[in-house]
Order: sequence, then C-alpha cells, then structure tokens
Amino acid sequence: MVVEELVTSLNTQRLYRELTLSLRTGLRDACAEFSFLRIRGLRSLLKTLRTVADSDSIIRLFSHTQTISDLQLVPVLFRHSLKEAEDDRVTSLDHIFSVEPMKITSPSTDAEVAVALRVLEGCCLLHPQSTVLAHKHGAVRVMMNVLSTRGVLEQGACLDALISVLLDSSANQVDFGACNGIEEVAMLMRDKQADENLRLRCGEFLLLLVGHVNGKDRSPIASVNEDIRRLLGEKSASLIWAASQFGSTGDPEQRITALHIQAGRVLESLDLY
Repeated sequence: MVVEELVTSLNTQRLYRELTLSLRTGLRDACAEFSFLRIRGLRSLLKTLRTVADSDSIIRLFSHTQTISDLQLVPVLFRHSLKEAEDDRVTSLDHIFSVEPMKITSPSTDAEVAVALRVLEGCCLLHPQSTVLAHKHGAVRVMMNVLSTRGVLEQGACLDALISVLLDSSANQVDFGACNGIEEVAMLMRDKQADENLRLRCGEFLLLLVGHVNGKDRSPIASVNEDIRRLLGEKSASLIWAASQFGSTGDPEQRITALHIQAGRVLESLDLY
C-alpha cells in the first residue's frame, strides 16, 4: 500500500511538472511581439488543454495551476491576442530622440483571434473560476466587439467561447445584457446574407443559453425567452423553448448532433417567418 501511494505521488508530481512546463512554454510565445509566435504559443496551449480534458486527475492539476498568476491563461489572452486595438496616433516624439528603439507589436490576425478564443473556451470549461478573471478583463464586451466586427472564423469561435464565459457567471451575464447580447446574436441569425453555418451557430448558442438559464429566475438574463420571442418571433422562440425542456442525454456526439438538428429547425422557422 505504501509503495503504491509513493508511486502514485511520484507520478502526480511528474504530470504536474510536465503540465507546468507545457503551460510556461505556450505562455511565453503567447506573449511575443509577433503574431506568428503568438499563434504558435496559442496552438500549443490549445493542445495542452485537449490533453488535460482527457483525465479528471489532470483537470484537477490544471485547476491548481490557474491559481498561480504566472500560469494563468486568461490574463495573457486579453493582454495580447484579444487586446482591443488602440489609437496609433503619435502623441510623443520622445522615441525619436531616444537611444532605445521603439517597441512595435504586430496586430492580432484573424487566425490568432480565433485560436485565442478557443483557448479561452477550453480554459473556462475546464476551470470555471477562470470566468471571474475573464470578467475582470471585460471579456463579454471584447467578444461582442469580435462578433460585430470580425470575420466568420472568429465569430464562430466567439459564440462558443461566449457560452463558456456566461455559464454560471452572474457578472458576465450582467455584462452580456448590458451589451445587448441577445439582440446582437438574433440580428446575426436573422441576416439572410450572413454565412449559413454562422447563422446555425447562432441558433445553437441560443439553444444552449436558454437551456442553461431555464428555471433560474434569479439569473440576470432570465428574460431571455421573452427577448427571443420579441426578436425572432413566436414560432422560433417556441421551438427554442421546447428544445430546452429536454435534459442532456446520450454521449457527447449525440448531444452535438441533436443540437445541430434543433438549430437547423429554428433557422428554417425563422426563414419562413
């Protein structure tokens, strides 16, 4: 028994060292000045998160790492890849007369933003307390800006990350309401000129959101059903509400398939409305 406990302890320590090394390596690149290096770091972090998700014991180790400031993913994402564009006007000429070169950071590319959102999604799903850090960095406002200004690649990743940030987070739900989030998603879904797959993703987002909020009267977005009825019409709202009444059954693939089918029906009802 003692030997088994020792072996288990040593194995846990090894896994923790490997995890922290992987996180530090990815975070180092994710803080780089150049986008291609940041993307490399983000992809490394995303690969690490996928490995973490395979084991409950490693999820617990990952959760512990996110209590250590140097290993936290969320702050790095919002300081670099998801950092909102700043005014580039020159307000001082000091750098011209200085002997030190001016630091230039390349802007985030579409691919970088999309991967960063995937990392945010994974981090918040594996470590729900990361939604608190996301709130401190204005995550909902940043993502709503991505949803309204970026391309299809980033918008799709944004919808998935947004759900993970909103789950069981009253603070982020308040921000979502303040940003007129339901209206933004509904408007995108109603737009027949928009990418069909993106409109479908909007339907999936609303289904997941209603399913999560349903029955929680004290939720900051408890009026989501009424909002959807006003924005999408009675038939679409009824379909979304009816779908949310059934619990999650079956394996993950079956749930994803069912969600996709339900979103397709909502989209069809909307196009007929």
